[in-house]
Amino acid sequence: MKGRTIKRHLRESFKSVGRNRWMTFASISAVTVTLLLVGVFLVLMMNLNKIANNLEEDVEIKIIVDLAADEEAIAKLEEKLKANPSLTDIRFSSNEEELEIMIKGYGEELGLYKQSNPLRHVFYVRAIDPQETVKVAKEIGTYEYAFEVIYGEGKVEKLFNILNTGRNIGIVLIVALLFTAMFLISNTIRVTIVARRNEIEIMKLVGATNNFVRIPFVLEGIWLGILGALLPMILLTVAYFNLYDYIQPKLEGELFQPLSKTPFIYQLNGLLLFTGIFIGVWGSFMSVRKFLKV
Repeated sequence: MKGRTIKRHLRESFKSVGRNRWMTFASISAVTVTLLLVGVFLVLMMNLNKIANNLEEDVEIKIIVDLAADEEAIAKLEEKLKANPSLTDIRFSSNEEELEIMIKGYGEELGLYKQSNPLRHVFYVRAIDPQETVKVAKEIGTYEYAFEVIYGEGKVEKLFNILNTGRNIGIVLIVALLFTAMFLISNTIRVTIVARRNEIEIMKLVGATNNFVRIPFVLEGIWLGILGALLPMILLTVAYFNLYDYIQPKLEGELFQPLSKTPFIYQLNGLLLFTGIFIGVWGSFMSVRKFLKV
């Protein structure tokens, strides 16, 4: 395509945006409202997913070492745990350390047990993939000198089921919202193009190619998508930055941590901009196609 032709298409698309002010306003408004809804929902879902990940990663497996295990046996058990590619954060805690933890938690009166410590040595580990916790815990239970493996049997399965169900519902809702957005915006753009069908038919009758007719409308769809995405991007950025600064200090050190402002907000804005452009192009392309069959 020649440079002069490209300039002509760009000029025509800008003129069209300015010439059809009310239809342009309607299209941009549809894009703005829909992308704002999509953005708010994405912020909620992405933060809920972050909280779900924190809950999963907090699941720890406790391995109580057999009383019959001497130092050499404990070292072998540790080597076996470290050799397992599914495990991470492997930490040994002696029975003295376990007793100190209990004294701190339940009071100095438990210090009497220092004379005859009834506790056992313990290993703490985490599964690299938290969803594999149950499988990994059962595997560790077969290791020699692993007297008991504790991972919250029953509760962990329920927790993962709830989190997975929540994630699946969120994905379905986001996809449904995006399809609704595409349908609404496409219809709005279609109305603007229907109002100009005579213009398209005249261009076809004088010999214009399909691409020559289509490109200015597609470019117009891009401008509508960009303009429609700007306001949701600004509003969500300002709102999230302020909300994060207000909430984050109150949740410091807790599991319910919101996503950091950056790079999350930049990724969200990039996604909204891409979605706006894609919907604009798709809506224009599909709407013009009908009137090119002259």
